[in-house]
Amino acid sequence: MRFRATDVGADDYTPGFGDARFRTRHYDLDIDYKVSNNRFSARAEIAITARTDATSIAFDLVGLRASRVQVGGERVARFTQRGGRLEIPLPDPVSGGDEIDIAIEYAGSPRPRRSRWGTLGWEELEDGATVASEPTGASTWFPCNDHPRDKATYRIRITTDTLYDVVAGERVANSARGGRRSWEFRLAEPTASYLVPMQIGRYTVKKVDLDGVRGELHFPPSIAARARADFAPLRDMVRAFQRAFGPYPFESYQVVVTEDDLEIPLEMQGGAVFGANLIDGEGTFDRLIAHELAHQWFGNSVGIAAWRDIWLNEGPACYAEWLWSEAAGDDSAHALALAHREQLADEKQDICIADPGPDLMFDDRLYKRGALALHAVRLTVGDDDFFRLLREWCERFAGSTAHTSEFIALVEEVTGRDLSDLFVAWLEDLELPEFPPTDLPSTPAILRGPVL
Repeated sequence: MRFRATDVGADDYTPGFGDARFRTRHYDLDIDYKVSNNRFSARAEIAITARTDATSIAFDLVGLRASRVQVGGERVARFTQRGGRLEIPLPDPVSGGDEIDIAIEYAGSPRPRRSRWGTLGWEELEDGATVASEPTGASTWFPCNDHPRDKATYRIRITTDTLYDVVAGERVANSARGGRRSWEFRLAEPTASYLVPMQIGRYTVKKVDLDGVRGELHFPPSIAARARADFAPLRDMVRAFQRAFGPYPFESYQVVVTEDDLEIPLEMQGGAVFGANLIDGEGTFDRLIAHELAHQWFGNSVGIAAWRDIWLNEGPACYAEWLWSEAAGDDSAHALALAHREQLADEKQDICIADPGPDLMFDDRLYKRGALALHAVRLTVGDDDFFRLLREWCERFAGSTAHTSEFIALVEEVTGRDLSDLFVAWLEDLELPEFPPTDLPSTPAILRGPVL
């Protein structure tokens, strides 16, 4: 079986990104950004801990130029920057466990980087900016250790034109002076670099209560009615998912709707980003709203140790779409699972969910088959054990990362059953398996009650 723990080296799906010589504890980013000319100047103070003996370290930084570097308050006279890597010699060799403080001043005009998955990272909008960093786009706007396993806390301070609204985490302060406004945000929970939010636009802000979770909607005034209508079910979604997965894992949930069209919505730590084309005021995209919300539990709070484990993000988020349908009184998760299995049976059978390879890691078949694998577990162990498993997963690995072998071990622990053959069939074998025999399940008790 290829279900194995991941080593601490660079991710083999994203070679050339990340540095296994250290882990990051905290980023302190101070950014000045001019929307009119997309000009950026910043200082990053980064607290790291060495994993091993080292005489140098490297950060990912693409398209922006570092002008000054300090290590432990001492200026580094010579550092190199090429191929998207900022290599920094250390004044003194370090050993595993040593703590180091790095300061980097950098500037430029941020832009997305090209990749096999399309353009990633910082993107100018017609009137503002957005970031779409998954999997390796964060380095287009700040120096980072761009690996999903490397989680840190953040303080982000950004100064821009007064007319613009900014979302970059949990807002703690803002002040205006001379036509400019400075915003300060924090990400208090450990966050992977690809999930760090930065959204800038002329948005209206609507505060909402999401079943005890503080919520905010940020949207262009021109689509206010559509946005309010489409996100009206969000409170009930939060309620249903807290029943199914456990308490919401962050301080708040913020949704940004850009005036520009976007190809797909994307999760960010404590929120999600949608294009105006994905908001129609008629609830057409409810499943996408549910999907991005579910990522707060699966992908954001509980992260993946390596990109090969991405089904652990996308499978549960896709399954959450079906659970929401069931909770809202529409098609049951079982009916949707049967329909999607039938569709997948007619498609090419050439994807290994446990290790899809970089070219297929965002293939829709991975999302659906990952959800189907979870449904096969549910049909095998029953609702009580299944939802206990999901809640235990979200609690035990909150703020951390995990991989497929740990999920399988937890299934065995929670249910007392060895489901190795099931996971080999659904995650490793290329041929799509059949569901285990079962009666049609009723709405699970965890989702029953006055959800709507």
